Amino acid sequence: MSRSSYSFNRAGGRNAAMPFQKYRPFQPIDLPDRQWPSRTITKAPRWCSVDLRDGNQALIDPMRPEEKLRFWNLLLSLGLEEIEVGFPAASQTDFDFVRKIITENRIPEAVTIQVLCQAREELTSTLQRRVVFGKSRQEIIDLALEGVELVKREVARIPETEVILEYSPESFTGTELDFAVEVCSAVAQAWGVGPDRHMIINLPATVEMATPNIYADQIEWFCRNLPERPYVAVSLHTHNDRGTGIAASELGLLAGADRVEGTLFGNGERTGNADLVTLAMNMFSQGVDPEIDLSDMRHVRSVVESCNKLPVHERHPYAGDLVFTAFSGSHQDAIRKGMNQVQEDLWEVPYLPIDPADVGGHYRETVRVNSQSGKGGVAFVLENHFELSLPRTLLVEFAKVVQGVTDERGGELRASDIRGVFDRTYLEVEGPYQLDRYSLEQHTLDDGSEGTRCQVSLLVSGQALSSEGEGNGPIEAFVHAVERAINERFAVDHYHEQSESSGSGASALCIVGLKDSEGGLTWGAGSSRNTVTASFEAVLAGLNRRWKEG
Repeated sequence: MSRSSYSFNRAGGRNAAMPFQKYRPFQPIDLPDRQWPSRTITKAPRWCSVDLRDGNQALIDPMRPEEKLRFWNLLLSLGLEEIEVGFPAASQTDFDFVRKIITENRIPEAVTIQVLCQAREELTSTLQRRVVFGKSRQEIIDLALEGVELVKREVARIPETEVILEYSPESFTGTELDFAVEVCSAVAQAWGVGPDRHMIINLPATVEMATPNIYADQIEWFCRNLPERPYVAVSLHTHNDRGTGIAASELGLLAGADRVEGTLFGNGERTGNADLVTLAMNMFSQGVDPEIDLSDMRHVRSVVESCNKLPVHERHPYAGDLVFTAFSGSHQDAIRKGMNQVQEDLWEVPYLPIDPADVGGHYRETVRVNSQSGKGGVAFVLENHFELSLPRTLLVEFAKVVQGVTDERGGELRASDIRGVFDRTYLEVEGPYQLDRYSLEQHTLDDGSEGTRCQVSLLVSGQALSSEGEGNGPIEAFVHAVERAINERFAVDHYHEQSESSGSGASALCIVGLKDSEGGLTWGAGSSRNTVTASFEAVLAGLNRRWKEG
């Protein structure tokens, strides 16, 4: 775009040459005593999945019968009790699927199916009346009542079936509120609502037109002013054109709605419907039972992706592959510290709003290492994948080694990669010093105390050297023997030992920090089924590292 395509305002800002003046701002609702801002969500709404109809109509390749059936079974397994199963008049596939689940008795007793039927979708917004229908307000009301009478006549033919009417003034958010109430009240009266005859009035943000607080004001105003409110379930059906469909639904519930329609991962026309997974898990994270079982999130996502042929984004809230993953060093450090202090009955871990295990994940997946990571991430991976807890000084050193590898290679280091770097750096160290054999015996020291004598045979640059040393224990005795053999002074300043496995194949991993005569510290590690052998190998690994580093 050329420079001449931009204009500059007095403050020095730059406005792209876009005709924003052609769009009319949405006017606020006159509701000075609004109540929803001071409320909280304390219970789950009535959920209605519209994946099989609304979501299906938004697919490039609509679901085939076997895919719809698989999706239907998934919805049942999650505990959903209101499911929109199709638009039977729209296609033979939809008609056949609805008949299949009815005739094969696949609808559980507690589940209510919902269909979009051919009683006409009545459009009530100012724009729809003017552009689409060319009708007055009264003519629109008359059209709606004609639809109700048609439904009543058809319902009379199936007296053994309980039928609930749902009326949806499409484009509710673009309709005058007084007219929305007028037409919905007329429909409710025509249906004959009362204590024993309820209905659903669905108030959609068919196209998201304003900020979520405006939608909440509209819902609260409607709920206050609908005369038949006690006998009506007010339902929400938000879309995501402004990217705030979730927020609009949550605020709509605060404003008095009883029910939410949406799809599991927000699939729908344009930018999608309300995301039921995110809505439910948002409640869950606040200690509210969402009454939807999402404990196996990977399975849920797998079925939806397979049936919809659309991927769930890696950063999708609660369900994405990377949603609980931290690469940032500061985040990793905070997560590690939080995990070490988490209480059994209360989850409070920085950067993790819920326990990944609650949706079938694992805490080990929360931290992954790349060039953006730090010592906290490295420590977390070693501790949680290998139960290896490094001394802080060694951790700081090793984190720099890992940083160098990630900078050179790019991308992510898996847990096995990080362990491999550790082993190559500290355990599998090539150098002149190798352990040939040793023997230990109890020995009385010069001060009369009981100690250990170590006789050792070393290979130094391939040459065999024998030596012996004494000390309070095997490691000290071995160090003194090695000092004599190579004519160098050093001491074990840090020592760490842990089991690497269990059972007959158990091995020990020993880590030592060697301090030389000038105060320098060099780390080495050794592994063996014999703990003493592992510690001796660790000492020699440290010496080999010191030799390599000059």
